Amino acid sequence: MNGGRSVWIDAPGELVVRPGGPGEPGPGEALVRVAWSGICGSDRELLNGTRPAAYVRYPVVPGHEWSGTVVAVGEDTPESLIGAAVVGEGIRPCRTCASCRRGDTNLCEGPYDETGFTLPGAWSDHLVVPADLLHRLPAGADLRAAAGLEPAACVAAACLKLAVQPGERCAVVGAGTLGLLAVQFLRAAGAAEVLVVHTSPDRARLAEQCGATSLVSPADVRRLAGRFDAVIEAAGAPGTASMAAELVRRGGLLALTGIAADDDRPLDPASLVLREVSVHTVFGAPPRAWTHAVRALASGAIDPGLLVTHEVGLDEAHEAFRILEQERGKAVKVLLAP
Repeated sequence: MNGGRSVWIDAPGELVVRPGGPGEPGPGEALVRVAWSGICGSDRELLNGTRPAAYVRYPVVPGHEWSGTVVAVGEDTPESLIGAAVVGEGIRPCRTCASCRRGDTNLCEGPYDETGFTLPGAWSDHLVVPADLLHRLPAGADLRAAAGLEPAACVAAACLKLAVQPGERCAVVGAGTLGLLAVQFLRAAGAAEVLVVHTSPDRARLAEQCGATSLVSPADVRRLAGRFDAVIEAAGAPGTASMAAELVRRGGLLALTGIAADDDRPLDPASLVLREVSVHTVFGAPPRAWTHAVRALASGAIDPGLLVTHEVGLDEAHEAFRILEQERGKAVKVLLAP
């Protein structure tokens, strides 16, 4: 289709809004009218040129976090999808490797392809995606909140691995998008306590809205060491993985979701072994985690909309990056609206 607009990053540092959009959907594909699309740290990597070369293909239309409505379908695609509110998985799996056959499509062993990184994303009026990657939302779903389901699915993958039981004590390191979504999932699972560790006390009110029982600074971690049944590291900063491990009780569970470069406080294997801490890691989200996140939104157990601090128009994509760079303390989730 020729109408509409799309945001392109032609090369590192080169962002431009152009007229035009995707073509018509092919066999097995759906055309989605984008309602909202998110921006996150990996999109900043696209613009800055710091994303590993194997995980980007310029020029590219960013946008891997999104929600929208199906407006057309291609051949061999159910027409019942038309009019449905949807979100969609970004990674394009091969479907034939051992990982895919286990259901771990996020670990696909085939060539890497992902919406918004190597294939056109949702920073556009419309988006074409394989229909089998779509997840339907219930009628009347809040599409603004649903735009946060991609990071929610990544957090859901961590929570499914931890399998928190009602009454357990939990902690989350980091009060950004992933951390605050983790708080919501843990409270929904019945955790009696969800402590948040964050560098700024200004995030305390929002953390409380998400279900946190308290927010402390990194300086408080030592006095809380060994107290928690399950801990999620969601900051991805140097030292935060070690900090999270320190909070876990003997025999407890730890999930790492962040990727920290040049970590100045790496995990101590001896401490993990002596305390028999089980460590889980998360990269992306398999379909079961997406299903879990969509159901959590539909039931009201989570609300990613609580995290939206800024909304800008598609033509103001430069402003979205400025907000993330210069207003880090205030910005949590920035959404683009076509």
